[in-house]
Amino acid sequence: MTTEIPAKSLPGLTLLLVLFVLEIATIATIGRLPIGTGLRVLSVVAAIAVFIFCLVGFYKVGPNQGKVLQLFGRYVGTDRTSGLRWANPFYSHQKISLRVRNFESGKLKVNDANGNPIEIGAVIVWRVVDTAEAVFEVDNYENYVNIQSESALRNLATSYPYEDHGDDAKGLTLRSNGNDIAHKLKAEVHERLQKAGVEVMEARLSHLAYAPEIAQAMLQRQQASAVLGARKIIVQGAVSIVHSALEQLKELEVVELDPERKAAMVSNLLVVLCGDQRASPVINTGSLY
Repeated sequence: MTTEIPAKSLPGLTLLLVLFVLEIATIATIGRLPIGTGLRVLSVVAAIAVFIFCLVGFYKVGPNQGKVLQLFGRYVGTDRTSGLRWANPFYSHQKISLRVRNFESGKLKVNDANGNPIEIGAVIVWRVVDTAEAVFEVDNYENYVNIQSESALRNLATSYPYEDHGDDAKGLTLRSNGNDIAHKLKAEVHERLQKAGVEVMEARLSHLAYAPEIAQAMLQRQQASAVLGARKIIVQGAVSIVHSALEQLKELEVVELDPERKAAMVSNLLVVLCGDQRASPVINTGSLY
């Protein structure tokens, strides 16, 4: 595996000034030599050719940018020093951006752990940290990031259910455990992209929904679950109120209630407290017996 090493280069502006001074001095010296005109012309042309050849070694490195240097196909290092630099003119230069970048997947249609078709998407924040691995270990590191990120997202979606549907499940769900799912997605994407010299800085789900063909049915199920949950709370509250009323009647000795009268009172109170519609009062002038 090829790992990044620092490249050896020289400050470009300083070297450029030195080359100009040397070129002028060389041409002036050639002009004063006691040689023939033809030889003098050849010497000047050779000096200019050497100067132009040296100019090929100059290259520019921008902020948050690296230049991968190769000598006839052999990796010799990466230059991350910003500004004008100079290295061996035979080196080839490949620019690599070190800036933070975003990748947003499309809406992928997959089946969750329960087999329900869902739509899911994610945003991956990444950057290159090892330029040698990014260039030499994979064919196209940007395309590699896109494909591996979507593959990791698909694998994550099939590993967890969309939601627990109120069945007291203790595991993670895509809908309810957003932070935990994001951490697991980040870890899986980072593991896949390490060989490409890429660091994953953040991973978040950007879209999560049931597929259109089952969305309506799942919405009805969610509504039914919500209604049942509300009814459960209402019944618990009603039972607590009835129990408190019976205890207070007993303590204050307002009325003596036999089991049958207690049952009738409990039934009436529960109907009033748990009913959907407002109860109509009925005055009972007779007796249960």
